[in-house]
Amino acid sequence: MILSANKNNAIAYYKTAFEGNPRQAVADYVGEEYIQHNPIVAGGKSGFIEYFERMQAEYPNKSIEFKRCIIEDDLVALHTHQVWHNADQTVDEYVTMDFFRFDELGKIVEHWDSIQLIPKISANSNKMY
Repeated sequence: MILSANKNNAIAYYKTAFEGNPRQAVADYVGEEYIQHNPIVAGGKSGFIEYFERMQAEYPNKSIEFKRCIIEDDLVALHTHQVWHNADQTVDEYVTMDFFRFDELGKIVEHWDSIQLIPKISANSNKMY
């Protein structure tokens, strides 16, 4: 039951922040502490909020699709496909992997991620997600 709740909460957290409401995401899903491992996002809850508010202002038409969710103990991993519409009318697509650690209350307390631009040309026909 807890694993299923953590899965649902990780997806809801990321989706809420990605779609433009990081303050609500933090209020609903983050624990007392928040350890950030992404080097371009400042630490703590405020760093997360600032990053996602800036992302929303710069890329209001971005989209996310959750491809996979893997759960183990207090960790949830999300594999996503993201599409970002740039100011110059070009589109960038990314594959991301995010890892969240939950506390005993079911709140997110730590985050790691990796993001990669999907190349326009691939040496194989397999998708990255």
